Amino acid sequence: MPLFAQKNAPSRQPADAPVGKIDALHDLSAQLEALAHRVSISVVQIFSTGYVLTDDREAGSNAAIVTRQRASGSGVVVAADGYIVTNAHVVSNARKVRVRLAGGASGEAGAMAPSGKMLDATVVGLDRETDVAVIRVDRDDLVPLSLGDSDSLHQGQLVMAFGNPLGLDNSVSMGVVSSVARQIKPEDTMIYIQTDAPINPGNSGGPLVDADGKVMGLNTFILSQSGGSEGLGFAIPSNIVRNVYQQIRREGHVHRSEIGVFAQTITPQMASGLQLPQDWGVLLADVAPGGPGDVAGLKPGDIVLSLNGKTEANARQMEVDLYRYPVGAKVDLAILHDGEKRTVEVATVERQGDPERFADMVDPSKNLVRRLGILGIDVDERVAALLPDLRKHYGVVVAARAGDSAYSGDSLQLGDVIYALNNAPVTDIAALRKRLDETKDSSSVVLQVERDGRLMYVTLEIE
Repeated sequence: MPLFAQKNAPSRQPADAPVGKIDALHDLSAQLEALAHRVSISVVQIFSTGYVLTDDREAGSNAAIVTRQRASGSGVVVAADGYIVTNAHVVSNARKVRVRLAGGASGEAGAMAPSGKMLDATVVGLDRETDVAVIRVDRDDLVPLSLGDSDSLHQGQLVMAFGNPLGLDNSVSMGVVSSVARQIKPEDTMIYIQTDAPINPGNSGGPLVDADGKVMGLNTFILSQSGGSEGLGFAIPSNIVRNVYQQIRREGHVHRSEIGVFAQTITPQMASGLQLPQDWGVLLADVAPGGPGDVAGLKPGDIVLSLNGKTEANARQMEVDLYRYPVGAKVDLAILHDGEKRTVEVATVERQGDPERFADMVDPSKNLVRRLGILGIDVDERVAALLPDLRKHYGVVVAARAGDSAYSGDSLQLGDVIYALNNAPVTDIAALRKRLDETKDSSSVVLQVERDGRLMYVTLEIE
């Protein structure tokens, strides 16, 4: 008997021995194969073409140069009538977006099915803060995937990542959930699902699905020292994706409710230094005077225990949970105030918009105002809907900066709306360029702008 043999050990079958019944391993393999087939027909490949500004400094010039940029990524069909979600960074600044459907995207089967049709797509809207975008193709027969409840995920749960890594279409990888709510930095405004399922460039926007084939996250980035997958992949939780998708589909942009507080995630170090009763959760670092939180009696130093009965584990979760509610809704916060538990009702208000959101609307080949070093957009119906309280119904919004400007003096800021130049009305970009061309070098230019709801003058010296 061999030295390490055990009595009554089960006899070993030859590798090629016939199998009477499908064992657990074969059963698992068959289920994964079926799941991959069912999900992959709803995963698309996205190609976008746009323009970006670069500084031509190598040529000894400070001019902003418009260059063509191509990007590719993945997306997942979420509605039969052509709606697809992906990452905002896949289609931001895009002037042309095309989508390649998976072979069998309308339900037809076949292991060697050819690549699906290439279709033009339109960008319905995108949210740069969460890195989620919604695009649409002109089809009404696509096979959608359901968005699951990412709050139900658990560490160690089996997941599969779908997409087009490095342009290799219709790829799938498998792993587990490494963390259900990972913050890359302590005060990061986003939380992610962390997974060790291999993700590479090109997977961006593809789905991370559970064993039921539900989308639990949207693959978005990796942490890597080599540039390839090292088991540190991150996906946007499906509950965030759902909220953004529904708002963009309904209104074209995202509204966010807030209660006039600045919340921070409690860390063990914070809890130790401030002698807090718990080393996790949400701490109110500031309460805006006169805001809804202040009116409800919230104070800096209060610990938020739950929002409408849901435990708040970190500040980002509280922020996400708040903007699920419509503006004007009332929510119940359970808080710990000076060691005493209490519940307060707080009304929500709309959070002030991010001025950088206008950058996604510009085309550098059309919107560049070189002498001011900006990219501007006309105040039309779409822009006016995002800025409902503007003093005037015309003008040019400062959407982005374009490298070095040709002026000195006061600075224009993102979100400024230009109404006039030296008392001459500026109705659109064409009028602004014309007024600037009529201005001599070294002349003083005074712009009337609206900033944060106030009219003001910005003085420039054109060089």
